[in-house]
Amino acid sequence: MVKFITAAQAAALIPDGAGVGVGGMGLSGWPEEIACALRDRYNATGHPKNLFLHQGCDIGDWAERGVSRLGETEPGMVTRWTCAHMGSAFAMHPHVKNGDIAAWMLPQGVIMNLWRAIGAGRPGVLTKVGLGTFVDPRCGGGRVNSAAKGSFAEVVSFGGKEYLFYKSYNVDVALLRGSVADEDGNITFDYESLIHEGYDIANAVHNSGGIVIVQVQYIAKSGTLSPQRVRIPAALVDYVVVATDPRACWQEEKTEFDPSISGQQHKPMRKISPAPLDERKVIARRCAMELRRGDLINLGVGIPSGVGRILSEENCIGLVTTSAESGAIGGVTSYAPSAAFNSEAFIPHCDMFNLITGGGLDVTILGIGQIDRFGNNNVHQFGGRITGCGGFIDITHATPRLVFCGTLTAKAKLAVHDGVLEILSEGSHRKFVRDVDSVTYAASRRAENQEVLYVTERAVFKLTDGGLTMTEIAPGLDPERDVLSAMDFRPAISPTLSEMPPGIFREQWGELRKYIDGIEE
Repeated sequence: MVKFITAAQAAALIPDGAGVGVGGMGLSGWPEEIACALRDRYNATGHPKNLFLHQGCDIGDWAERGVSRLGETEPGMVTRWTCAHMGSAFAMHPHVKNGDIAAWMLPQGVIMNLWRAIGAGRPGVLTKVGLGTFVDPRCGGGRVNSAAKGSFAEVVSFGGKEYLFYKSYNVDVALLRGSVADEDGNITFDYESLIHEGYDIANAVHNSGGIVIVQVQYIAKSGTLSPQRVRIPAALVDYVVVATDPRACWQEEKTEFDPSISGQQHKPMRKISPAPLDERKVIARRCAMELRRGDLINLGVGIPSGVGRILSEENCIGLVTTSAESGAIGGVTSYAPSAAFNSEAFIPHCDMFNLITGGGLDVTILGIGQIDRFGNNNVHQFGGRITGCGGFIDITHATPRLVFCGTLTAKAKLAVHDGVLEILSEGSHRKFVRDVDSVTYAASRRAENQEVLYVTERAVFKLTDGGLTMTEIAPGLDPERDVLSAMDFRPAISPTLSEMPPGIFREQWGELRKYIDGIEE
């Protein structure tokens, strides 16, 4: 029988040393009110202590809400942490850097499937995802700091091929969020921005003999919820907390509620005002040239997300189908990568990653952190920053066309006008280095026939068996003076080195459709 309790009562149920599972993305699925009560109880009593937190994607608003709440304590509440992304959990970072929390990162899609494996009583997940990257035990085992010992993955041979086996772990408590609970404890995700992994975590914890606590916004009379709306059945739920704080149930980082995000309606999308002409727009335009009609695409954060804006400016929305790793398919990317406006479909978070790692995407456009002479890309941890891999490793595993993009150097002063690029002053930080600090994308492990491009504002490089080859250069630039001098290694130069299209360096372009239709010649 489900019990309805307060957030403070929920926090008091969590024992010392518990393995705690949380789910969601952005703020969707995150039980903010329970987390604050948990923090307050620890600060007042010193309990619960020594928690092992298991998290998937980034959860937070990059300010204070989210998993960061669990770091607003003296050391000792959370002492171990596995996740795919910890970037927004700012209050947790000092604990990780000081070694008060032993932290590991794992691929996001692997974590989604681990919840299913634990719930089904399986020993773990067997996959090639992560081979050769920092989660491979031969390359660091996903350890974020020296306090983390051992690895959650081991290298195994199966059928004469090499795999990683990610081991299941113990979980005692699920802290989840839904939208509506009926009086029996059935939970809907009606107003969430995605079908997050709440069911999978609830099943894993319930079948492990633990307790499942779900925060909701609304209560419905028993028997009034359509069974098709129920995402977590009451049989898996032990306690329900009805939130009293209006900030505790936001859909995503910047939105409390928008029905076009949760799918109740589609809203008219006003034409997006053109982005300013700068190097970021040039890069996004060049990336968009790699799309083809009918492609199912994934766009990363930062410059890659600008490709959606280019599609709108060029009246090419609808020629390709966008998708988010959260499970939203179609529509227009929202303010945050966890959500989209006017989606055509929502599929469960884990199902989306199985589509991705099975090769269901046609192309993905992702960011650049560090690129080395072999073509490896590091986006998860460098320069003293703690961010995370998120779904990067899963997405790059089997997608046939990868486009990595970013500026050649950081903080360079550049000017774009009249079809050319001017370098006013060189950047203070090089992104193309001899060796990356750590490997998020392992070029040596790329899928068979996988095509990989590296797009910058100054040049385009292609991954070949020998490393990087420069295939295009921006109009008006000299390869030696303006590109190679800003790199720590020397790539090959194609004998047919061509000029990047001058049109992408002008205010008005208008030529994307012909590239998408494959008639650019």
